[in-house]
Amino acid sequence: MSAEVRGSSHWFDDEAGPVVRPYAMTRGRTSHAGQHRLDLIAVVVAEPRADDPEANQALSPEHVDIVELCRDTPQSVAELATGLDLPVGVVRVLVGDLVDDELVHVSRPVPPAELVDESILRDVINGLRAL
Repeated sequence: MSAEVRGSSHWFDDEAGPVVRPYAMTRGRTSHAGQHRLDLIAVVVAEPRADDPEANQALSPEHVDIVELCRDTPQSVAELATGLDLPVGVVRVLVGDLVDDELVHVSRPVPPAELVDESILRDVINGLRAL
């Protein structure tokens, strides 16, 4: 295979179209300052003011897709990565950008260690019933 043919087939696939490397979507960034909050189960919710993300010329198509996916239903970082067919690292950086722009906010579920023990809640309910 010649270098010309090998080079062109490497960057273009007839079925998939041109290939865009993940680092191009994140402008070379591999992490975000708030990435420690963006684990796989962190839930991303669109802010009410993000009613028309396409109007913001600074947003990439991937940013717009994230806001639109989270508008109707909150999505976890893992669900966004799957729905957009992007690596989780790329989604974390893009969501971090949207958090900075106040177009989405991120909620983390309560860790199991911080949840109230179910037996304590039963004791409280039984105590209230006894009154």
